[in-house]
Amino acid sequence: MTNKTADTLYPVEELLRERWSPLAFSEEPVETDKLCIVLEAAGWAASSYNEQPWNFIVATKDNPTEFQRLLDCLAEGNQEWAKNAPVLMISVAKLNFERNGAENRHAFHDVGAATTTLAIQAMALGLFIHQMAGFDVAKAKEVYSIPDGYEPVAAIALGYLGDPQTLSERLQQRELALRSRKPLETYVFSGSWNQVSPVITSQD
Repeated sequence: MTNKTADTLYPVEELLRERWSPLAFSEEPVETDKLCIVLEAAGWAASSYNEQPWNFIVATKDNPTEFQRLLDCLAEGNQEWAKNAPVLMISVAKLNFERNGAENRHAFHDVGAATTTLAIQAMALGLFIHQMAGFDVAKAKEVYSIPDGYEPVAAIALGYLGDPQTLSERLQQRELALRSRKPLETYVFSGSWNQVSPVITSQD
């Protein structure tokens, strides 16, 4: 099994260190109760005014027709590997507040928060997700009759880790590459945007 646990400077929670986005998924089915658990976990994310603007279109290989319908919405490069995952999803944001009909400019943020909660719950169950920007938004809207006021955000593959050797050589290189992140001091600061003062500096 591929181990890509993050080498963090500070003692970050283990599930967060272990989270990454694989390309190689096992075809082992995701148990229905585990799928329900990760989806309910998403529903307990924080959201502006508790509007919970997230929606998830879900397709599993238990229903090959529905699975293929969602797979066909993905970019060709993502279909190459995502076809092996047992569960595919598309997250969808509700763009207006239920309370007053005003634009909810935090809708995408809140859908992202819900998906992060889903990802961490998945990790706790031995599952992984890979989120994708590469999908046909217009096609998803048409295929699923997504109404005005809702917008597809990301496609998601969910499942157990698979064998990188099942991937093409090009994808294996991506799968086995070391993980990296920008140093903390490059994205945390105080002061104005053009005259920043680091709040934290890396340890020696």
